[in-house]
Amino acid sequence: MEEENETTVTEFVLIGYSGRPKTRIGLLVFVTVVYSITVVGNGLIILVIASDPRLHNPMYFFLSNLSLLDIGYSTSSVPQSIANLLVDKPTMSYTMCYLQMSISVGLGVTECFLLAIMAYDRYIAISSPLHYTLIMSRKFCIQLAAGTWASGLFLGVIPIYTMPARFCKQNVIDHLTCELKAVLKLVCSDTSMNQLVMFLTGVLTLLAPFAFIIFSYLRIVVAILRIHSSGGRQKAFSTCASHLTVVTIFYGTAIFSYLRPQTKSTHELDKIISAFYGIVTPMLNPLIYTLRNQEVKGALKRLVGRKEN
Repeated sequence: MEEENETTVTEFVLIGYSGRPKTRIGLLVFVTVVYSITVVGNGLIILVIASDPRLHNPMYFFLSNLSLLDIGYSTSSVPQSIANLLVDKPTMSYTMCYLQMSISVGLGVTECFLLAIMAYDRYIAISSPLHYTLIMSRKFCIQLAAGTWASGLFLGVIPIYTMPARFCKQNVIDHLTCELKAVLKLVCSDTSMNQLVMFLTGVLTLLAPFAFIIFSYLRIVVAILRIHSSGGRQKAFSTCASHLTVVTIFYGTAIFSYLRPQTKSTHELDKIISAFYGIVTPMLNPLIYTLRNQEVKGALKRLVGRKEN
């Protein structure tokens, strides 16, 4: 009987908003606009940093990595979401579903560690300004960046392919994309080990970097309070404000999404949180850094001025 009930799943049906044409049209417009802003905004930040020698320092090196991550993270799922919104019964092959899921998770894990590295960079810049260039050397920065990308592979991608999963006849995903939690809901084999691995990985990739960021900012606050001039304190805080805003948005949604108890059913809240985490957050990062960072705005103006001339 068990063999009769088991069939090889070759494709998944994504029914996130099937049967709701008005909702799909609204989402299609919204997602397309947000994705366009994400790619253009993050691409512009990479271009500005690469073209302006004044921004060739560790802080902006890591920022360009963050922008590249955001473009990759959005591109791994958003174009597929747009395509799925155009048809009544969107499908995706088993291989492509797992590929999309692993890329999204891998880049998400990479961003967790990259944000922690950026907090460390700000701590060194404020607490040891005279030794900053010596500590955060070009070689060391490249090693840190490479380490964050490698962490995404080993802690994000590899566990997905090593966790045993049997789907039997269930292949309908109540989501716009092959999102990890949505796919795990279809597994008919024992998922206790999968959920344990997912929880432990979440603790390691979310809570550990987040705790490091909090520790770094506590040290940053202490260092800022030691600065005698109010202008110096304000300048030091302004260099951290953008990063702190991004951290709050990113980790707030990620921790709420991945570390709370999972159920077999998909609620509307899960879709909203996933959409915000995967679609909106990558768009907010370039806006936050552009609006709050005078150096980036200045470099952008100089770049536009050169283009006009």
